[in-house]
Amino acid sequence: MATATKMIETPHGPGRLVSSRARNPIATLLLSHGAGAGIDTHDLEALARDLPGQGITVHRFEQPWRVSGRKVATPPPTLDVGLTAAAKATRPRTPLVVGGRSAGARSAARCASDLGAAGVLALSFPLHPPGKPEKSRLHELEGAGVPTLVVQGERDPMGTPPEFPEGTNLVEVPAADHSLRVAKSAPLSLEEVSALVVEATLEWIVRVIAR
Repeated sequence: MATATKMIETPHGPGRLVSSRARNPIATLLLSHGAGAGIDTHDLEALARDLPGQGITVHRFEQPWRVSGRKVATPPPTLDVGLTAAAKATRPRTPLVVGGRSAGARSAARCASDLGAAGVLALSFPLHPPGKPEKSRLHELEGAGVPTLVVQGERDPMGTPPEFPEGTNLVEVPAADHSLRVAKSAPLSLEEVSALVVEATLEWIVRVIAR
């Protein structure tokens, strides 16, 4: 696996693309982060570490607001602009899957069709703000227009698995919160959670590109 970093120019400033390339890729996964953390969360790092060995190149895109050192994410449309710029910069020769965690998952769902993506990976999709289920963002997820996999923590205050509609392609992470982290007393360790995310993502991507 070869890893490289480059800056991506966007209308809202430079973003950073960290690429972990497979030797003989069968698919490309482009991921962006949430509004409260960068591309170094345990789930994104696990995907970047483990998927290239299975033939999937992983690009992690750090949005300009994060690169510039700001603590608060810029508005959703700016995230879509950044993700689109990153997708163009990757120039994938294999099927492209876009995804991310939290706000990054929302952006991926909004951009998927325009980017010609084969699928969307939604890690910890923020179905609604905490405690406000009436402010649903389900329309963004359903509007992706491509196969979508949701990986959701059992205790996510922004949407527990049962809150998603029947038929949603969803993997539940036992005892996990919005960060897909678990307490020490949980049935899974953090390492096992990361492994679950990788395994579920790999199996799903293989099915998507085989369609």
